[in-house]
Amino acid sequence: MRYSINIPNFGDFADPRNVATVAAAAEQAGWDGLFVWDHVLHRQHQGRPFGDPWMLLTAAALETSRIRLGALLTPVPRYRPQQLARQVATLDHLSGGRVIFAAGLGGPIDDEYRSFGDAAEPRLLAERLDEGLELLSRFWSGEPVNHHGRHYEVRDVALLPASVQRPGPPVWIGGFWPRRAPMRRAAQWDGAVPLFETARHGHVPDVAEVRELVGYVCKHRTVEAERPFEFVLGGATPLDAAKAKDAIGPLHDAGATWWDERQVQTGPDLDRLTPVLRRIEAGPPTV
Repeated sequence: MRYSINIPNFGDFADPRNVATVAAAAEQAGWDGLFVWDHVLHRQHQGRPFGDPWMLLTAAALETSRIRLGALLTPVPRYRPQQLARQVATLDHLSGGRVIFAAGLGGPIDDEYRSFGDAAEPRLLAERLDEGLELLSRFWSGEPVNHHGRHYEVRDVALLPASVQRPGPPVWIGGFWPRRAPMRRAAQWDGAVPLFETARHGHVPDVAEVRELVGYVCKHRTVEAERPFEFVLGGATPLDAAKAKDAIGPLHDAGATWWDERQVQTGPDLDRLTPVLRRIEAGPPTV
């Protein structure tokens, strides 16, 4: 099992220097990854400064040499695919091939889309997500791309350099369980990053639900595996190592391959540097 630290891209973590500090501390303490949020607007947290996730991850890459890096998760329909492909490939080169790309619709939908006059019908966003993911994987190849789809068009374009990782960075897909469609989508890529209707951000999910989700995704795996498939769960665990192990050990047994350590979303420490560093320095809750 691997272990990551998860931080928002606002509050103290809008400052790339703070994110670099977190990344360096996480690497030194034995964590395996650092993931940041990707929001341009989240009205629940309005009044705070927000940072661009790719700039934050650039700062993290420059201060580390081992841990995996990414945004958890990137709302692909909010981006132009060519812009996003460039950003991810550039970070993959800078980090020496350490990027993980986690994708989804993003949210809150009203904040992230309707606030800027963008279409926000979930089915339309899902179409843009699927078409965008296909384009990203083709752009990362460095080969010429011709595409005429419902939402995007590309005319004989090769984006160089290709990503360091081949055929591209691992792609994880997020979504709320028990909604089935996002997990069917995840089954076609490299990993699933579920949130749970019964255990929101920062809360440890129910083991029975995790087993059900793992079984559902495995049943829908039809692609030939080029990489191990990852099940990425998250929540807040105690500083006490034994108690933390008790919290996630059953999830590992149920199929989880990554544990993503998160602050409780409604808690006062969500976007503050000091409590996050305290948790990092206690070390990952290894099982």
